[in-house]
Amino acid sequence: MAAQKGKDLLLKIDDGTGVFVTVAGMRTQRLALNADTVDATSADSVGGWRELLAGAGLRRASISGSGLFKDAASDGLIRQAFFDGAIRGWQVAIPAFGVIQGLFQISALDWRGDHTAELTFEMTLESAGALTFVAS
Repeated sequence: MAAQKGKDLLLKIDDGTGVFVTVAGMRTQRLALNADTVDATSADSVGGWRELLAGAGLRRASISGSGLFKDAASDGLIRQAFFDGAIRGWQVAIPAFGVIQGLFQISALDWRGDHTAELTFEMTLESAGALTFVAS
């Protein structure tokens, strides 16, 4: 895969009607997929080497980023989802890779404003169910 522009990664939220809308101009974004392991090592393990139990660990995803809200409507949609503690459908579109989609909850939402600059935000999402991946 050739180098890509970071700005091409899109973050979208289900607006409550099943339609995914881009919510912000993200300047930095991070998607982390993690899987815990389950140690299945026993006295019978060959040479005392650790053995892992396939598919048994907890899987999770975390999305974080900062940027500018696209408009007042997207700001309000995210703010309301946070204050409601809502678990909503989200999509992360990664050009030339694919789309990761699933349920996430906003676990952190911060605003920042400098005297001579625009208002920015930082947000973290944590997965709240199974995710799907569709390759580009």
